[in-house]
Amino acid sequence: MGSALITNPADTAHEGDDYLFAQLAPEQPTDTCEIVAALRRIKTLDPLSQDEVVWLAEHGTERKAHDGTLIFHGGTPVHHMTILLRGEIHVRRNAGPLSFFIGRSGLVTGKLPFSRMKNYGGDGYAVGDVWTLDFDESTFPEVLAAVPSLTQIVVSTLLDRTREVTRMEQQAEKLNALGKLAANLSHELNNPASAARSAANNLWTELRHYGDQKFKLGSLCFTTETKQAYGQWIQSVRDLLTPDGRPHRADAFEVSSREDMLMDWLKSKGIEEGWRIAPVLAETRIDVPQLERLAGIMSGEALTVSLGAFASALQAERMTDAVIDSTRRIFELISAIKDYSYMDQGPIQEVDLGQALDNTMTMLNSRLASVEVRREYAVDVPQISAYGGELNQVWTALLENALDAMALCADKQKAVLTLRTCLSGSTVLVEVCDNGPGIPEEIRSRIFEPFFTTKAVGQALGLGLDTANRLVTKHKGQLSVLSKPGETCIQVRLPIEQTGAY
Repeated sequence: MGSALITNPADTAHEGDDYLFAQLAPEQPTDTCEIVAALRRIKTLDPLSQDEVVWLAEHGTERKAHDGTLIFHGGTPVHHMTILLRGEIHVRRNAGPLSFFIGRSGLVTGKLPFSRMKNYGGDGYAVGDVWTLDFDESTFPEVLAAVPSLTQIVVSTLLDRTREVTRMEQQAEKLNALGKLAANLSHELNNPASAARSAANNLWTELRHYGDQKFKLGSLCFTTETKQAYGQWIQSVRDLLTPDGRPHRADAFEVSSREDMLMDWLKSKGIEEGWRIAPVLAETRIDVPQLERLAGIMSGEALTVSLGAFASALQAERMTDAVIDSTRRIFELISAIKDYSYMDQGPIQEVDLGQALDNTMTMLNSRLASVEVRREYAVDVPQISAYGGELNQVWTALLENALDAMALCADKQKAVLTLRTCLSGSTVLVEVCDNGPGIPEEIRSRIFEPFFTTKAVGQALGLGLDTANRLVTKHKGQLSVLSKPGETCIQVRLPIEQTGAY
């Protein structure tokens, strides 16, 4: 038994679904008894009587295809209910997060009675030898009249299909959110990690140079008076540093001006390594009068070596500070992600809503460079018992929506994101507000619908606010929106007393 297969699917793509299906008609029809036997092997059709199975075998349209054959095009209208008797059909999508679907032997698929399916979701290809029995939608009334038991099967299949598609979309949404979280965290960790690595590499070189300078300094054999005077000078100039002993933070213009001035002074004293010493001293409050005091204590090679050793010590300390600051930032990020995900904790925690919002902001920090964030957290807001990880999914969805909205008018005004928490009767009110273009009134009532999105195809699934609404409802709370041009506030109300909420 062969089939008229398509050798070049692209040549017939414009002909549509009906043309492709016509090409898959077998040259020799299969015996009805063999089709009945194949239908009897399908568990889904077990409730059908023998007469009903025979009727399907006699009235269905048989199709066959070899491995790799294009069976239907994505986006073309679907007109058939298909019972897959043998083989697999793989559906591929070129856009969107759901790129692959597998229809296996025994599946009742395609356009079912009572279904609102209109188009194929992707290109369908045969994997292995495929054998199907199809029923055109125009015959659905006749099919259901002749095979009444099929009605319950179709309804159950539709419900299973809805649950499976929803599960796949929700899983894709979670993976999408996880991908964003990983990208944000990677971006945030990269900066301090790179700074720590650079400082550590430079510190190794600087410590060797500092050791050489200290050796030269020791070989000069200063008198006791000179050693004491040098020590007192070092102590006096260190008092010019910040209280924690770190160099003074000056702006780039001030540092550049001081560096030129110090370089001129070092040259006037014949100090050859001024290029190494001047940049280090320029970032402190050490000025020419302090250097003149040292020049009054020693001169020549002694002045060069003593200043070089002092500057090298400051530089090594500065690099050590950079390593400490960078690693502290890394540990802060790790702590934030642990708090954000509530790792190593029970499912229900006492949640500080302000801290939860801040932890979420940390995860999105890479998107906040040009955004002014205003925090208005009321001090009398108590902690609430909640699924902390789930609430953080809510804050992530709301904050990402706000940032996306403000990005639409970033060239026209400064983006301002406002976060508020306060008491509202027996509930805690959390508001995420942005100064974006606002939500048009005609779609405002639909923003919490599953799969509704105003973004381009492939950029979003339209499940963010639906998921947020579902999770807030799970906490016996309420999600609402207030919007006008230039101001949108998403409000989340959560009960303080969660008795019976779970």
